[in-house]
Amino acid sequence: MAKNKPMEDVEQPFVAHLIELRTRLFWVVGTVISVFLGLSFFANALYAYLAEPLLRYLPKNSSMIAIDVASPFFTPFKLAGVVAIFISVPMILYQFWAFVAPGLYKHEKRMVLPLLLASTILFYSGAIFAYFVVFPLMFQFLTAAAPAGVAMMTDIAKYLDFVLALFFAFGIAFQVPVLTVVLVWTGLTTRASLAEKRPYVIVGIFVIAMFLTPPDAISQTLLAVPMCLLFELGLLFSRFWVPDQETDTDISEERFNRIEREEDDSR
Repeated sequence: MAKNKPMEDVEQPFVAHLIELRTRLFWVVGTVISVFLGLSFFANALYAYLAEPLLRYLPKNSSMIAIDVASPFFTPFKLAGVVAIFISVPMILYQFWAFVAPGLYKHEKRMVLPLLLASTILFYSGAIFAYFVVFPLMFQFLTAAAPAGVAMMTDIAKYLDFVLALFFAFGIAFQVPVLTVVLVWTGLTTRASLAEKRPYVIVGIFVIAMFLTPPDAISQTLLAVPMCLLFELGLLFSRFWVPDQETDTDISEERFNRIEREEDDSR
């Protein structure tokens, strides 16, 4: 029996972690489903609000169409599901933080939590910027660029996929400050090195914007310029997370205290 005790001590925390993970996932799934059920009553209104930037610039005799038979029913509910996930992001991040926080060191907690909050805010900011700034200008250009005799009638499902891809692209692109801070904090590079490479970074940003946006100069510029500004913002805030020698001491001391607590528990 004494030989089996160490194995039991190892298996018990593992099972406890699995139980906690199941609880966290239950809260995440439950939150998303609850929000989705609430939004499902307003699915058509949500889609009308999403389509407004395009409908504003369509010709008078033109409208959106549904190619598939079931698209008028399923497309608004698909949008409601995506919006439910977006709204549930704070709860999802909280459950993720609650699960991993006990295994982090103090300096890691001080770093990860602000980054999670900043990443969430920046993602929402990117989506809002895309809807209120980029979409009106982009759709005005695209509808005006239609050849003579061509009626622009966009399928509702393809429009949804198009705008969701742009929301995701702008949300990811707005993570530039977080990426900059992480690169400096982990020691992969320095603020001075990033500042020296600023011209190359700007060129790379415009190349990325070219692939993430439709083939028009307006939307590409509207994505690239905020990314350049956010890169400078990341350089500004990265000075507060420069790794120093005290970090290694804190890690060693905290690791030693954790080993002592585990030994006391095993006794």
